[in-house]
Amino acid sequence: LPAADAPLEGRARRDERYPVHVTADREQTLAHVQAQLGDATHAAVVADETAHDLYGAEVVRALRGAGADVEVHVVPAGEATKDLEQAVALWHGLAAGPIGRRDLVVALGGGVVCDLGGWVASAYMRGIPYVNLPTTLLAQVDGALGGKVAVNHRLAKNLLGAFHQPKAVIADVSYLASLERRHLSAGIAECVKKAVIASPDYWAFIDARARDLVDRRDPAALHALVRAAAAIKTALIERDPYEIDLRRPLNFGHTIGHPLETVTGYGPLLHGEAVAFGMVAETRIAAARGLCEPALLDALIDLLQRLSLPATAADLRRAPRGADLVAAMEKVRLIRAGSLRFVLPVALGETLIADDVTDGEVTRALQACGLDGW
Repeated sequence: LPAADAPLEGRARRDERYPVHVTADREQTLAHVQAQLGDATHAAVVADETAHDLYGAEVVRALRGAGADVEVHVVPAGEATKDLEQAVALWHGLAAGPIGRRDLVVALGGGVVCDLGGWVASAYMRGIPYVNLPTTLLAQVDGALGGKVAVNHRLAKNLLGAFHQPKAVIADVSYLASLERRHLSAGIAECVKKAVIASPDYWAFIDARARDLVDRRDPAALHALVRAAAAIKTALIERDPYEIDLRRPLNFGHTIGHPLETVTGYGPLLHGEAVAFGMVAETRIAAARGLCEPALLDALIDLLQRLSLPATAADLRRAPRGADLVAAMEKVRLIRAGSLRFVLPVALGETLIADDVTDGEVTRALQACGLDGW
């Protein structure tokens, strides 16, 4: 034993791995879902109304076909569902049924359901397994990956949450056939983000295949888009899966994008739309500092607009007052250990993370994007 006045030491290690299956075949997808049951005898499917109506019956049949007793919890679609009240309702629902510590939650839907279902799974019985079955592009390329699970608070997006890795992610691009064009574009915003911070080759692919992805919905192009996004994100988060270091390139576009969602009320803007606007504003800061060439800013704006994503305030479905957006960013400052860290692009695949960006720089960038109300 250590000396009487020396502290003892508690130790804990986590090495968590999970498969990410990218498929384009419904039968294969459902076989992967069945395989994740393992020894579980019960499963709870948490689905939004849209995903449940389209795909819920076949997922339930697959789980029951593998021998599981299945219960279904349907929540309203949309970002407003991702709140504490809905999480509490789901915990009550699970507690009233037979779901136990070794059973399975299947999150069927977009990023809202993956976040909500994952957080519910993280806290129920101190954590039960869950599988993400994302049905939107945004969830397939970003929200379903990484184990960051949370709900929103009126003061800040994702304020209440945890890190709880999924047992598996199963992304079927055939689900994207039912997606509205606007939601498809919003998903690609997160792909553009990954291209800027990590991969010139991925940028070139998106730039060349923009029409194939958004207008033609080419299955092969979408499969390549999702698989590459998953490869990039899993490689980046492996370096720091629990965000001990808050200086993360994956936050590009989010330092402004998240507060933009908050100040507009979690609804008028899709997450990808807010991130797109945030990327432009943050790249304007980088260009004003001389960190990147103006050509990079021009190329980013051009690509986003070809993808029908907002690059200016005029493109936003609801544009806040500039002063209100800056005020909302102050809550992010508290969450991120007292400083706002901006991911500033230097070139495709290269970024600099700055925590010394001034309010004046932010204001000038937002004004250049067309925001008024100062």
